[in-house]
Amino acid sequence: MKRILILSLAALLVMSGSAFAAKKFPTRNITNVVVWGAGGGTDTCNRIISAEMAPFLGVNVNVINKTGGVAGSVGMNHGFSQKHDGYTITGLSESNVTAGVQGGWDQKFDVWDPFIVGGSPDLISVTPDTPYKTLKDLVEAAKKAPGTIKAAASGAGSIHHLNLLALEKGSGAKFNFIPYKGSAPSQNAAMTGEVSVVVTSLAEQQQLLRGGKLRPLAMLIPDSFEVEGLGAIPSGFDAYPGLADYLPISQAIGFAVPHDAPAEAKAVLIDAFNKAMATDKVKTWAKENYYLLSGKSGEDARKIFAALESNFAWTLWDLGAAKVNPETLGIPKP
Repeated sequence: MKRILILSLAALLVMSGSAFAAKKFPTRNITNVVVWGAGGGTDTCNRIISAEMAPFLGVNVNVINKTGGVAGSVGMNHGFSQKHDGYTITGLSESNVTAGVQGGWDQKFDVWDPFIVGGSPDLISVTPDTPYKTLKDLVEAAKKAPGTIKAAASGAGSIHHLNLLALEKGSGAKFNFIPYKGSAPSQNAAMTGEVSVVVTSLAEQQQLLRGGKLRPLAMLIPDSFEVEGLGAIPSGFDAYPGLADYLPISQAIGFAVPHDAPAEAKAVLIDAFNKAMATDKVKTWAKENYYLLSGKSGEDARKIFAALESNFAWTLWDLGAAKVNPETLGIPKP
C-alpha cells in the first residue's frame, strides 16, 4: 500500500511538472504599446482584440499609448526596444510602414511579425451641394477639366491618398489633391467647401454620411457595402473595371511582435489571436463599426505589410515627401 502511494505521488509530481513545463509562456501579463492616441481606430481595435485574447492566454494584456514622432515612430521604437520575449506587443497600422522613409525608423518593416485584425474600407464621397450623383458623374467631369476638382485624402502618402491615386490611374481622372494632416481635417474641409471630394474610410465617414454632410459615391473595393440607414454603396469597380489593376489598397490594423521573438511565444500568441478573432465580441464590433476582418498573421501578414511598405514608401519618395530614399533601407519598388 505504501509503495502504491509513493508511486501515485511520483506520478502526480511528474504530471504537475509536465503541466508547469508546458506553461512556459506567458507566465505574467503582456503589455500592448499602441503607437497612436487613445480613442482612435488603432487604439480601439487593439483594446478589443487584447481583451478577447486575454482569456486564451491566461494573463491580462494591458494596453498603453506611446504617441509622437513620424508615422508612430515613438511607439514603434519604444515597443521594439523592450526585450524580444513576447511580453511586449506593439499596436499599429499600415501607416507605420512610412516611418522609415520619414526618418523616424532606421530599418525595414520586416523586423516585425504583424497580426492583422482588419480595417475599414475606403470610399469616395462628395459634398451634397455638388452636381455629382454617381462616381461616373464625378470622373467624367474630372476628365473634361483635369486638375480643377479639389480632392482631400488625408496627408501625402497616406492610405487614403494612395486610394485616390489608384482611382485616378484606374479611371483616367485627374483631381487637384489637397493634403491635410489627417482624415478628420480632410473631411472637415469637404464639409466647409474647401474641397469637393474626400477619400477616407467608411468607419470615419459613417456619421457624416448618415447626417447628410457627405454624399457617398462609391466604395474603393470590389464589392458594394451595406450601410444602415443608407442602403448599399456601390463599388467603383462596377463603373470602372480598370480599378482592379490598382485596387483595393486596404487598411491593416492590429499589432506586431519582433520577428526574432521566440517561436514558442509567437505560436501561443497566434493561437490566442485566432481564437479571439472567432469570438462574437470581435465579429459584432467589426460589423457595427464597418470593419472587414482579416485575421492574418505569420508569413501571410508579413507579405501584406511588405507590399504596403513598398507602395507607401516609394509613393512618398516620388512625391518628394520622404526624407530617406527607400532604396537605402532595402525597400524594393512596387
